[in-house]
Amino acid sequence: MQAYLMIGEITKPQGVRGELKLRPVTCDPGRFENLERAFLKEGEDYRPVQIRVRRAGADAVFFRMEGVETRDDAEKYRGRALYIDRAHAVELDADSTFICDLIGLRGVTDAGAEIGTLKDVLQPGGNDVYVFSGAKGEVLVPALKSVVLRVDPAAGEMLLSGARMAEVAVYDED
Repeated sequence: MQAYLMIGEITKPQGVRGELKLRPVTCDPGRFENLERAFLKEGEDYRPVQIRVRRAGADAVFFRMEGVETRDDAEKYRGRALYIDRAHAVELDADSTFICDLIGLRGVTDAGAEIGTLKDVLQPGGNDVYVFSGAKGEVLVPALKSVVLRVDPAAGEMLLSGARMAEVAVYDED
């Protein structure tokens, strides 16, 4: 499991006093309330930064970062990702898993058929769609309880209903 979780991407400076605009990648904008410390990735390391969130919404978070006083200072962070450490991540309910913990899982049906490795999670609306890549090409699987029988990140596996996949999965065979 990754020690740091991405919470957003800095899209641009906001104003002339060093404020930054962040595009959040979390489904809970409230997670930014009282957030005072985040991390920037520097090569393979993560550097802690002190932040002060000014206002937060579903589409944008505006914040100040220690040491960033001007628009030119803020411009240096355009396109950079902002992270938190796992210890300060939001609590998930028992049926939820962070997307970064799903990527790389091996998809297997209840009949033992190998689907492939989870490469991406699409979020088009109604429900997520898992993108598996395997020997037979790409498979798109809707993230429905009737399809996904078990998710076990510790074992590196996702168990899928073969019968339901025959009805709802999209196969892109090469």
